[in-house]
Amino acid sequence: MQVTHQKHLDESIQLELNLATLYTIFNDAFAEDEDFWWELAMEERGHAALLQQEKKQPQQSEFFPENLLAKDLQSLIDTNTRITQLISNYKEHVPSRGDALKTAYNLEVAAGESHYQHFLDSPTNSPAANIFKQLNQEDCDHAARILQYMQKNLIA
Repeated sequence: MQVTHQKHLDESIQLELNLATLYTIFNDAFAEDEDFWWELAMEERGHAALLQQEKKQPQQSEFFPENLLAKDLQSLIDTNTRITQLISNYKEHVPSRGDALKTAYNLEVAAGESHYQHFLDSPTNSPAANIFKQLNQEDCDHAARILQYMQKNLIA
């Protein structure tokens, strides 16, 4: 596996795990929204697990969908740093319900997460891409789901 590919993969895995951790904090903080946050956290963990499989089977990297990972490594690093800071802050000072949803929405439209959704929405070019898409067929666009949830619950 190429070093660049490995770094992208590591940062992408960390992004998914960081989001899962953040959503778990929100799950614990907002009883009225716990099912919503729990579902998002589990889906993020699922995304991380798919990417971790690639690390375990590097000999099959030629089958790995090229457009699955974001191309901008620095953007992934910056987003991970931001989420790590939010996790630290929110463990000490839980945000308001509205701020939690807005934060999640903004993170979901960030480079790494929006790129993942773009991959899921793109035409399938390989057997591996089909497998990834099948495993994620029940996942809707997180950003759209968060926005719909905010609207449904009258949170601006």
